[in-house]
Amino acid sequence: MRPISSCLAVIGLIGALTAPAGAQLLTEKSLSAGMAMTIAQTALETCTKQGHHVSVHVVGRNGEVIIAVRGDGAPPHTMENSQRKAYTARTFRIPSGEFAQRVKDNPTLGAVHLTGIIAAQGALPIKTGDEVIGAVGVSGAPGGEKDEACAKAGIDKVADQLK
Repeated sequence: MRPISSCLAVIGLIGALTAPAGAQLLTEKSLSAGMAMTIAQTALETCTKQGHHVSVHVVGRNGEVIIAVRGDGAPPHTMENSQRKAYTARTFRIPSGEFAQRVKDNPTLGAVHLTGIIAAQGALPIKTGDEVIGAVGVSGAPGGEKDEACAKAGIDKVADQLK
């Protein structure tokens, strides 16, 4: 009978140790597919109305692609660029243009060599309060500031839902 009571004691100890783990679950806000589509569509339409042929990526809180769209007439490289811009903005929680400026100010910045990172303007983090839950990147307009303006239009479209 002694081995059974020892076994029960071990099972009880394991149960006691695992119980606090449940109290440590995280509650996080995430972009819905619908919101990501609205952001991407608005960014694409904004640039298209200005005569720019762009691609748009919206990534989620972990940098995963939620939606990607290559606009009519957008060059093939814009798909990779918009994704990398969005990933950069999400990873560093800042506009990709701000990261590009950091690299310009400090060319030895090692982060520029990380996979998926690019030092180019055109992406903005998507925030709810101070929490970054994703990013939108645009590529193809003549100049990163124009890409960024289209990304901002996408975020502005859903700003009331991000509060």
